[in-house]
Amino acid sequence: MSVPNPPRDASPPGQPPGQPKKAATAAWIGSALEYYDFFIYGSAAALIFPEVFFDDSDPATATLLSLATFGVAYAARPVGALFLGHYGDRVGRKKIMVFTLMLMGLSTFLIGCLPTRDQVGTLAPVLLVLCRVLQGISAAGEQASANSMTLEHAPSHRRGFFTSFTLSGTQGGQLLATLVFIPVAAMPEEQLLSWGWRVPFWMSVAVAVVGYVIRRKLDETPAFEQQTATEGVVKLPLVVLLREHWADVLRVVAGALVASVSTIFTVWALAYATSDSVGMSRTSMLWVAALANVVALAAIPLWATLSDRIGRRPVYLVGAAGSAVAMFAYLWAVSTGNFALTMLLGITAFGVVYSAANGVWPSFYGEMFPTRVRLSGVAIGTQIGFAVAGFAVTFAAQIAGPDGDDWTAVALFTAALCVPPVIAALSARETHRVPTELLGERTADGGVARSEKVTA
Repeated sequence: MSVPNPPRDASPPGQPPGQPKKAATAAWIGSALEYYDFFIYGSAAALIFPEVFFDDSDPATATLLSLATFGVAYAARPVGALFLGHYGDRVGRKKIMVFTLMLMGLSTFLIGCLPTRDQVGTLAPVLLVLCRVLQGISAAGEQASANSMTLEHAPSHRRGFFTSFTLSGTQGGQLLATLVFIPVAAMPEEQLLSWGWRVPFWMSVAVAVVGYVIRRKLDETPAFEQQTATEGVVKLPLVVLLREHWADVLRVVAGALVASVSTIFTVWALAYATSDSVGMSRTSMLWVAALANVVALAAIPLWATLSDRIGRRPVYLVGAAGSAVAMFAYLWAVSTGNFALTMLLGITAFGVVYSAANGVWPSFYGEMFPTRVRLSGVAIGTQIGFAVAGFAVTFAAQIAGPDGDDWTAVALFTAALCVPPVIAALSARETHRVPTELLGERTADGGVARSEKVTA
């Protein structure tokens, strides 16, 4: 899998040439490696963990509990966002990016070393949850710090494109996790459940080492350095954030609920498709996810580039409203058991339509806040919304009925979660033409700084 290569572009004033490209590349690779760790857990929670860590005498309950552990990380993310957002706005974006990657690598490796339920009883799922919490804390600071890093390094007229590399990296990590699990899932049952499932988790050691080498060489952003040199860092970013930017925090929380589309597609639909009621194979459904992510890798920067031309709001609205409709079609296709139809609509729903919102939100959310509280605002807002999205999988498993096959209820539930993002986008201001130094700043009359002047 090749790393996208951002084209040459003028660096913002005050930094050496090539920094936007370097920041975007570091964000892509780091996010890909970070979210490889995060997403292999989702595949394992749907396919492996119900039999390894929970009582498989009741498969439906075991699956429900396993999917609940997937959501635990999302519950931990708002707590991690409070701390990592605070320190990211005080000590810089780079240090948080390095810390989150190392924490994710360690916690994922430990999951691969855990004893099973047959070996230590109920202690096994307890240890699994603890490691999952550490994964959640790490993920809480990853995207917000990478988004802030790329946005503050990028030319003003191309912030959408450069910040989209964080989410392209996330999709790359999901693709890598899926490709790793395809041969693992094809292993004989006995080998798969005894040691095969552990291999993808052990590989996180290499992930952590590579990520550390890449990110430690990245320069801090000129916007943060200027903030530190002139006004100084804010002692309590959270206080300033909630006092002056609470409305935008709420918008980000509501907008982040669109991530439910991803978790339903990645985890619940996978478990549903491979259940007895549908009967599709693990390998075939993993290929659906893999090819949808390949398409998303191309679609995300294209949607982001469009947002640099016409604005964040219209592109984001296409993704949020379109996903509500597209997920109905995809889950219906899964219910038919038709692999070709499932592949086509899966690529359309997740690879194309959802990518419109997914590719634009890094710039859309980040541009709502000024430098001094940007990382806190994006981290806290997104992670609260993502916490709901994470547990959407658990809710979906409950509302799907005792047999887990009521896909229409799950589709309606997913569509309902797309409504708050649409409202948030409609109420937000357009920021794609506001110079970076004026983003989120208040005018003398209490309004928000606006400008049609674009600085390169």
